[in-house]
Amino acid sequence: MSIRIALADDQALVRSGLAALLTAQAGLELCVQAADGTALLKAVGEQPVDVIVSDIRMPRLSGLEVVRALRERGDATPVLLLTTFDDPGLLQAARAAGAQGYLLKDAAPEELRAAIDALAAGQTRLAPISLHAARAGSREPARAAQLTERELSILRLVAGGYSNKEIGKALNISDGTVKNHLTDILAKLDARDRTHAVLKSIAAGWL
Repeated sequence: MSIRIALADDQALVRSGLAALLTAQAGLELCVQAADGTALLKAVGEQPVDVIVSDIRMPRLSGLEVVRALRERGDATPVLLLTTFDDPGLLQAARAAGAQGYLLKDAAPEELRAAIDALAAGQTRLAPISLHAARAGSREPARAAQLTERELSILRLVAGGYSNKEIGKALNISDGTVKNHLTDILAKLDARDRTHAVLKSIAAGWL
């Protein structure tokens, strides 16, 4: 049985990146996508899911407010809250609201999948890896910020869902050159794939 997921994030690039990541995972079914908390709350009321993955800060209703509203109406669907900010106060607020999961947006894809699996199994995941600790553990922490303008342009197009061929046409460069730039981008960001690179860049505020 697939785990049915509802996803909410007000940033279109983040939402599309997460959607691509989730739909590529075996055993996950992305049933709902929402751009704000109000739309998310309405959607999961009409179409029940197994796990909700939501940004903690959104317009209309925040992720925290969504969790509170769900619990008030007797909906115990586990919620995994995502955030860019390594803030202990937000973690405490997530716990108090009744969220079962809390994860930083620069987490690795396997961490996101592990958190979803855990929540679907009735467990909790409320101990995120610190952004500062992760960066301190990097051998070359400054490299991630050293993307060239061309590399940033390519990464923006990747975030928009463009293929290598389409990126080449847009920037008037060959497919091979695009591929070489992507290899450099993944190395600089210590990213596993294109989607991971986009998510890390958005979380760091580079896109």
